Amino acid sequence: MVARLLHITGRVQGVGFRYSMQREAERLRVNGWVRNRRDGNVEAFAQGSDEAVAALVEWARRGPPGALVTSLNVSEAAAESSTSFEQRPTV
Repeated sequence: MVARLLHITGRVQGVGFRYSMQREAERLRVNGWVRNRRDGNVEAFAQGSDEAVAALVEWARRGPPGALVTSLNVSEAAAESSTSFEQRPTV
């Protein structure tokens, strides 16, 4: 199991990014969360198998239709006790 923190920048708010990421994470069986940031970016935490998290990171490089990802920063993260993937409030 691996855990990653993602910081996604570009046109990523108002395009269904959080909803789409939640659906993709559920399809891949990745646990964690996604939320908007007040600075206009999106932040996500993903935890699961190496392959599943890597697939979600690759998805985040392009996002849903309408998104324009200009930067994706991925860092290792400590595991959390999570059994689903949820949308969290803006921070």
